[in-house]
Amino acid sequence: ERSKMGSNSADTDDDEILGGDGYSLQQLFSKRNTSCFAYTYDDIIILPGHIYNFPSAKVFEFNPSMTIPLDNYISRNVKIKVPLLSSPMDTVTEHEMAIGMALQGAIGIIHYNMTIEEQANEVRLTKKYKNGFITDPACLSPEDTVAAVDQLKAKHGYSGIPITANGKIGSLLVGIVTSRDVDFVSDRSVKLKDVMTTDLFTAPEGVSLSEANEMMRQSKKGKLPVVNPAGEIVALISRTDIKKSMEFPDASKDKNKQLLVG
Repeated sequence: ERSKMGSNSADTDDDEILGGDGYSLQQLFSKRNTSCFAYTYDDIIILPGHIYNFPSAKVFEFNPSMTIPLDNYISRNVKIKVPLLSSPMDTVTEHEMAIGMALQGAIGIIHYNMTIEEQANEVRLTKKYKNGFITDPACLSPEDTVAAVDQLKAKHGYSGIPITANGKIGSLLVGIVTSRDVDFVSDRSVKLKDVMTTDLFTAPEGVSLSEANEMMRQSKKGKLPVVNPAGEIVALISRTDIKKSMEFPDASKDKNKQLLVG
């Protein structure tokens, strides 16, 4: 606008001195009346420059081959969609940050300013946040109490617990306990065999994630145990986890569909 109004070069220089739309590096470091000057973080705000000939969203829509891939290896065998890592500092990365980074296609590195057990727990919280097939779900036995469900919920953040004959994965599935079974039980010493759901809806071993999704949609169930021909549980699928997979298609995951974390 200034050039259209017939401004002179002095006006242009004044505009630059006052800030205008910003300076190039050459302008910033060459146009000074003194040979001795310095900048601090508070003196400069760095703005991103314009990328010319960058394919627009419209181009992506009609020609997906024009997209610019950012995925890259961060180690010999680990590849992520977004090449960003969060710092392993105690003020930066614990499980909350690691989960957020992994959901966006990056990865978080847990800091080590804590005990080994605490570090392992941060990793476990991250890995358990979002699963496709949960291959090692927490299980309980019919002789365990409602209080044991409370303990697992406090530790893992969920209360949909398969009940097996011996309380371990790979054992005969005899029931399942969800929050609806135990929320209104005042006596937390009640045994699970008295409150668990025994009318089970299960999927056969070898089911795909898409097939499991359709089965849960039709049954309106939130948890889907996967059992082998002997009726022994081998995995658990959660409707919430499948929904999360749809919301974050670029999430950084390992071969077991768990979030990546360092």
